Amino acid sequence: MPRTAIVTGSTSGIGEGIARALAAAGNNVVINGFGEPAAIEKLRASIAAEHHVTCLYSSADMTKPDQIEAMFSTVKEKLGPVDILVNNAGVQHVSPVEDFPVAKWDLIIALNLSSAFHTTRLAFPGMKAKKWGRIINIASAHALVASPFKSAYVAAKHGILGFTKSTALEGAQHGIRVNAICPGYVRTGLVENQIADTARARGISEEAVIRDVLLAAQPTKEFVKVSDIAAMAVFLTTEAANQINGAALSIDGGWVAQ
Repeated sequence: MPRTAIVTGSTSGIGEGIARALAAAGNNVVINGFGEPAAIEKLRASIAAEHHVTCLYSSADMTKPDQIEAMFSTVKEKLGPVDILVNNAGVQHVSPVEDFPVAKWDLIIALNLSSAFHTTRLAFPGMKAKKWGRIINIASAHALVASPFKSAYVAAKHGILGFTKSTALEGAQHGIRVNAICPGYVRTGLVENQIADTARARGISEEAVIRDVLLAAQPTKEFVKVSDIAAMAVFLTTEAANQINGAALSIDGGWVAQ
C-alpha cells in the first residue's frame, strides 16, 4: 500500500524535486506552496500521471497554524495519516541586524522554523499509531555555520537542527526517524535570479558571481543539484536508513568541513 508524503514548499525548486522523487518511489504525494494556479495544476497532474500515484495540492500558508491543521485534516480524510513529512518551505532576507525589518524576521522564523513545529506535532500521533514515520527537515549549511547579514535565516536553520534532534529522540522508540538535510548552494530558479542581479549590482560577470561569491565557500566549486537532495530524502525513507536518526546530513561540497 502506498505511503502518504507531504512536502511543504514544493511547487518549485528543491521541494518540487523531492516531491517528484518520492512519487517515483511509489508514494502518494501532497504538494504545497504558492504559484500560478494553472502551473501548479500542470505540476500536480504530471506527478500523478508519470508515477501512477495520487498527487494532491494544498494551498495552505505555512505561516498560519490553522491552515496547516486544515491541510492535515484534508490529507487524512483523502489519503490517510501522513507517513512521510518533508519540511522544506522557507524564505530568505539579507540585511545588517540593526536594519533587519521586524516583519521579515517574524516571517522567516514563522516559515522556516515554526511551520516545522506545527507539521511535526500534527504528524506524530498518526506515525506513533503506525509505529512508522519519517520526517525530513530541509535545513542548510547555515544550520551548522553562519554568514553575516543572515541573522534570521541562520537562527531559524540552527533552530530547525535543534528541533530535529529533540523530536528524533522523542520518536526513536516509536518507529519514527527525524533527520535534517543541510545543503549548500543549490542552482534553483531563485538562485539563477540572484546570479543575474548580483552580476549587475557588482558590475562583474555571472561566471565571477558563481566563482567568487556563491561558490567561494564550497570546495568542490560546484552547485549542489536538486537531484542530490531528492535522492537523499528518498534514501531516508528506506529501511536501509532505519538507524539514521537525529542526523545533520551535509550536502555542501565540503563547506562545513573547513
